Amino acid sequence: MPSNKVIITCAITGSIHTPSMSPYLPVTPEQIATSAIEAGKAGAAIVHLHARDPKTGIPSQDPALFGEILGTIGPASDVIVNLTTGGAPTMSIEERLAPVARFQPEVASLNMGSMNFGLYEMLGRYNEFRHDWERPYLEASEDRIFRNTFRDIAHILEACNANETRFEIECYDIGHLYTAAHFLDRGLLKAPLFIQSVFGIRGGIGAHPEDVVHMKRTADRLFGKDYVWSVLGAGALQPRIVTQGLLMGGNVRVGLEDNLWLSKGRLAASNAEQVASIRKTIEQLGYSVATPDEARAMLGLKGKDKVAF
Repeated sequence: MPSNKVIITCAITGSIHTPSMSPYLPVTPEQIATSAIEAGKAGAAIVHLHARDPKTGIPSQDPALFGEILGTIGPASDVIVNLTTGGAPTMSIEERLAPVARFQPEVASLNMGSMNFGLYEMLGRYNEFRHDWERPYLEASEDRIFRNTFRDIAHILEACNANETRFEIECYDIGHLYTAAHFLDRGLLKAPLFIQSVFGIRGGIGAHPEDVVHMKRTADRLFGKDYVWSVLGAGALQPRIVTQGLLMGGNVRVGLEDNLWLSKGRLAASNAEQVASIRKTIEQLGYSVATPDEARAMLGLKGKDKVAF
């Protein structure tokens, strides 16, 4: 593909933010599906999906909820669907794996290591929560490990490889790149790797420009030309991080999973609004946005006709 093509991934709802933090956070299957379709129309080639309980907004890996979401997106959009195997740090590995094992998507996310995953600092920004689960969920993250052991990672890879599902390799620190190289050496991952570098989560690498350079330099050394690089920035630093990534030849991820804001003091009214904003930046820098089919070619995906939804 031409070197100026940029893949936009949009992470629609995630499991980090709680419903009280923004009235625009999609919660129900209908809201999540509609937001994903709109993000695709705005320029996202990939939508990264989590599900939530439609009544409380708590993160859920119930395959029935994913089925509702996918049943709406599939006929309406050609966008690439990326299903989470991360789910939430509170979930078991089998619970996290269930939707991907059932629906066999073109892409699934895969975290490359166990880590502290601190959300508790958000408590100081909000005075009231609408649901009983929100405050304890955030508070408990001060003493919570997000488990992704070598055995867990291998289990997910082995469960999905027969379905030709490729992976968005989520790397929250430098060591996670080395873990990806380890599984590439073992033959459980196949090139080209789709490396998503995550900056700014408490417990992972920071969001300083030198952290971005260090991550890219290490990935170049480990994988050479056998990977496609993308970046995301957590919270308000998202625009700076993704713009730096673009200038370094990377692809980008935006969306309400990663950042609730469009600009300082202004909540993003939709995922599509964030996609449109970064698309404008991409085009101003002289790049162009990859279509879903162009992204499929860049990542070596199996195609929409080979999924189970």
